[in-house]
Amino acid sequence: MSEPINIPLEDEWADNHHTEAYAGAEIQGVDEALRELLRAPLHPAELDISPGLIVDIMLRMMFNEGEVSLRRFGDVTRLELKLLDHLLLRLQEDHIVEVVSASGVGRLGYSYSLSEEGTKRARDAFSRSQYIGPAPVPVEKYAQIITLQTQRRLQISPQRVQQALAHLVLPDGFHRRIGPALNANTSIFLYGPPGNGKTDIAQSIARLISGTDPIWVPFALTIGGHIVSLYDPLVFREVPLSKEQLRVFKADADSQVDRRFGYFRRPAVIVGGELTMEALDLRFDPVAKFYEAPLQLKANGGMFLIDDFGRQMISPTELLNRWVVPLESGVDYLRLQTGQTLAVPFRQLIVFSTNIEPRSLVDEAFLRRIQMKVRVGGPDERAFSQIFAIYAQRLGVPLDKDGFLYLLQKWYRECNRPMQAVHPRDILKIIVAMAEYEGVPPRMTREAIDAACESYFVDSPDENGNGSAQKPRGAPSTMRR
Repeated sequence: MSEPINIPLEDEWADNHHTEAYAGAEIQGVDEALRELLRAPLHPAELDISPGLIVDIMLRMMFNEGEVSLRRFGDVTRLELKLLDHLLLRLQEDHIVEVVSASGVGRLGYSYSLSEEGTKRARDAFSRSQYIGPAPVPVEKYAQIITLQTQRRLQISPQRVQQALAHLVLPDGFHRRIGPALNANTSIFLYGPPGNGKTDIAQSIARLISGTDPIWVPFALTIGGHIVSLYDPLVFREVPLSKEQLRVFKADADSQVDRRFGYFRRPAVIVGGELTMEALDLRFDPVAKFYEAPLQLKANGGMFLIDDFGRQMISPTELLNRWVVPLESGVDYLRLQTGQTLAVPFRQLIVFSTNIEPRSLVDEAFLRRIQMKVRVGGPDERAFSQIFAIYAQRLGVPLDKDGFLYLLQKWYRECNRPMQAVHPRDILKIIVAMAEYEGVPPRMTREAIDAACESYFVDSPDENGNGSAQKPRGAPSTMRR
């Protein structure tokens, strides 16, 4: 029997699309404990999980694909080729797999398939789970690496917060209500009337957090022999590293970086009215027989935005009761189907955004746990005119002072209609749509303004003098520059 091969993992990283360097500043100050956690196992004896979990993945791969090369095993499991070769040698000795082809020199070019006994073993592996993907890491190691990377507060300067919000028309000094919560990694409650940019503000926060130092997150976890898939392509954006940057994370010159971890931009999970209680717990797929991580686990190290809070399929009380302990302690508790409970880090910025008065949603005890409450009100006439001018230019509508004053007087002042930051964009879009239908250039005439407002608002000044018209349901909230 041949000896196991010796392949430098650096080559594997290079082949695994890590060819463009991280565009950020030079990576410095990497914690020694983090380097040690990222040390890749090179031999089965160094594994932090049962070798049987890896063998099961390999058996399922060969059952599905027929012939599988050593490099293919490495690409899927994200384990060292040297380690995988050790496992394949054992499987050969036990007559579970056999070499069916060879290309190139040595065992690196071998391809494997199942023997008759191996096929039986593969069926047994499928009865346990159908998972095929990156080898998992123990949940204990996940807790360590997340805690280590989130124990130091973010250092986001006022200038960066201002820059992140620069595309919005906001009151002077508004960034001071947001910035302290970001650096303290505490929770934020955005509230106020609809249509004034709460969602835009929250999404700007998400982009800001995503732009800070990336973090290492495993693709999958193992808990009591069960596999939990953590990676979500909609949440995690991998950051390419050059060989030189990768060396910064090595524990020593002879070690390699564990490819079961990805280097990702800090995640941002955004949910709205579709949120259910099931999405906050481990979800077991009875067919595939493995778990999917809950949303808050995917958001660790980043931000979790609950938009339109209070309109979910679950009551605010249920949702808040679920998170009272995690918000207080920084630890969440998840339960397997077997009844086993495990503690995992709860390290993310939680942002609630709602159009509903906070006191009608939650009690004072919970509001105390959300330290930063930020009211996002409607614009005054000055800000409203700024927003209107921005969108008039963007949509190609000549700004007419008399037309704008007519809009203010008839459709806001006389009927005491509250201004919303979303109104200028929406009204101007209707003016443009009507002009295109008529085949004429868009103009801010009184007739065009009246026609647009009559289409947009659900009542008119003539019908209701108190101006209680509301934004049509589903209209977007924005006040972008």
